[in-house]
Amino acid sequence: IGVAGTDAFLMAVSRIIGKEIPEELARERGRLVDAIADSSAHIHGKKFAIYGDPDLCLGLAAFLLELGAEPTHVLATNGNKQWAEKVQALFDSSPFGQNCHVYPGKDLWHMRSLLFTDPVDFLIGNTYGKYLERDTGTPLIRIGFPIFDRHHHHRYPVWGYQGGMNVLVWILDKIFDEIDKNTNVPSKTDYSFDIIR
Repeated sequence: IGVAGTDAFLMAVSRIIGKEIPEELARERGRLVDAIADSSAHIHGKKFAIYGDPDLCLGLAAFLLELGAEPTHVLATNGNKQWAEKVQALFDSSPFGQNCHVYPGKDLWHMRSLLFTDPVDFLIGNTYGKYLERDTGTPLIRIGFPIFDRHHHHRYPVWGYQGGMNVLVWILDKIFDEIDKNTNVPSKTDYSFDIIR
């Protein structure tokens, strides 16, 4: 997920099959890099909690670090020690990972506790996070499997450059939705109810 992850994947495939990376993928990469440059100010410094499949959590954490965000809590019920070591190494490789923690073998009840004791700005995960959103007030960005309460999310990739673009848009949409939602008191909080961002 994201630029660096997709770069590494495509370079490995290119090396294995002995062919150059197609120009169309280079253009797709450029579009993602451009989108990140345009939007990074809105994401930079935001704190996220992620839960789900270990591989997805690792990819999302890496992409959030690329965006200058902090994947503060990364939890995978079926994550093992080796996975946790990879995630911790990722945190250690970035200044944005200093206050981030990985939780292998924990469940959403544990995540609920974390959201109360060490709150974040946004939660990323599947449909089951809607209960955490209701209990803790942490806005949920639906990424992963299963997503039962929204239609057609499975049609949008999260891997590759286009997948990175999808993830970026979903994160930004939720950030802007929250800004709009919290600017509904005239002359008090409506100072940022902008048309253009």
